[in-house]
Amino acid sequence: MAARGHERCKNGSMKTEREVFELCDRIRELSIRWPQKGAKDTRVFRDLLPQKGAKDAKYSMKTESAIFKLCDQIREISFSLHRFLRHGHLEKVYENGLSHRLKKIGIKLEQQHPLQVRDEDGTILGDYVADPFGENCLIVELKACQTLANEHIAQLFGYLQACRIEHGLLINFGAQKLQIKKYALSDNK
Repeated sequence: MAARGHERCKNGSMKTEREVFELCDRIRELSIRWPQKGAKDTRVFRDLLPQKGAKDAKYSMKTESAIFKLCDQIREISFSLHRFLRHGHLEKVYENGLSHRLKKIGIKLEQQHPLQVRDEDGTILGDYVADPFGENCLIVELKACQTLANEHIAQLFGYLQACRIEHGLLINFGAQKLQIKKYALSDNK
């Protein structure tokens, strides 16, 4: 039972209402809206990704429009998978189904892909195993719960920042209606 004015997080730690609201405000600051169809923005994100020639430059540089096209394809496949399977299965079932369907149309989605977690100065702290990792530029975080919570969004942002990947999709197959949100890390403060 949580103390008055506190909420219990998934990991069991206690957060005050103020901390929860600050976290929500930070999430809102970092999130962006899904782009309009036909937008021709071709900016390349280089701020958080490894630079060419660097030792850890194994993640490809993609234009924003290419990443949004990939997100659209994953969203469409996720919707068709959710229509077929409905809600109520384990997360792994949806991960396997999404991977299988994307592989059929030629999109590379690696399951249980290890990503290096780095500190501010670039020191490797360990590995994070991404649910699926799409086309070497997009973390896809899958959930199978009743609804998405702020903790899920914070978890995705933590992965994006620690792994220095800019784009992420948060997909919840557990609700009656498919929930999907795209987030991008920005260097704007």
